[in-house]
Amino acid sequence: MFKIAALYKFAEVKNPEQSQIDIRAKLKSLHIHGTILVGKEGLNGTISGLADNIDFAIAYLKKLKNFNNLDVKFSEAALDPFVRLKIKLKEEIVTIGDKNIDPVKQSGKYVDPKDWNDLIDNEDVILIDTRNDYECAIGSFKNAINPNTVKFRDFPEWVKNQNFSSDDKKSKKIAMFCTGGIRCEKASSFMMSDGFEDVNHLKGGVLKYFEEVPEQESLWKGECFVFDDRVSVKHDLSIGTYDMCHGCRMPITEIDKESNKFIKGVACPSCFDKTTQEQKNRYMSRQKQVELAKERNTKHIGPKEDEIMDT
Repeated sequence: MFKIAALYKFAEVKNPEQSQIDIRAKLKSLHIHGTILVGKEGLNGTISGLADNIDFAIAYLKKLKNFNNLDVKFSEAALDPFVRLKIKLKEEIVTIGDKNIDPVKQSGKYVDPKDWNDLIDNEDVILIDTRNDYECAIGSFKNAINPNTVKFRDFPEWVKNQNFSSDDKKSKKIAMFCTGGIRCEKASSFMMSDGFEDVNHLKGGVLKYFEEVPEQESLWKGECFVFDDRVSVKHDLSIGTYDMCHGCRMPITEIDKESNKFIKGVACPSCFDKTTQEQKNRYMSRQKQVELAKERNTKHIGPKEDEIMDT
């Protein structure tokens, strides 16, 4: 059984380049897989490994300056959802596209999972799902607004298009959520910079809500998309029922697989008409390598990516 840790914190990192080197060296020594983004505004990532090694890794990260209260959510999987370790340097650890937005200096109010139901049960609350449209499609909170964004950086434009008045920004109570808490925290910083006064966000995100709120009391409907090979998780944090199209990385169902536009490892109904034949040929070649690796009882991991990356 592998232990999975989703983690983040907005906090000042004075030397991201050195932090990247140090974190990679430590986690590699512990045989950790997954991805951590390092930037001046903090850390963000999901990692996996044997339980003791993950505990050592989290203890190490919490000893870094300003990260003693690193936000961490744990889950388990029978198979390792990652195949390599990537430590990446980023201008933003979650990209909203505006470098003036700084959650370290300003963000909304945290709402603990145990208090979340009471907040969003209030009909005067505007409940906003800050995740992308394909994530919202497989599960969300009851009565949540789906902004239909393709990427998180689309969120500010969506807010502006709602034409909230100055009175709205003063009087409306906003509640926002995302998978692990990082996007809704940064979104709350944007909302406050835009003049909203009563902005709230779910501490630890949906995954923490699943962890702490009994399923029989849950206001969540469906499953929750996660950015690894599990694709989605249920309320008990077990692996969900969705698969992933490796052409576009979108979640797919068994019904999608029955479509004549589904080609395993290549395309699905969502992306078949959006990719060129050259792209499909490239994906087909990759899929053949995946199948050959399975026959040899090894993992296909593609190009070497456990080196330090600056993308």
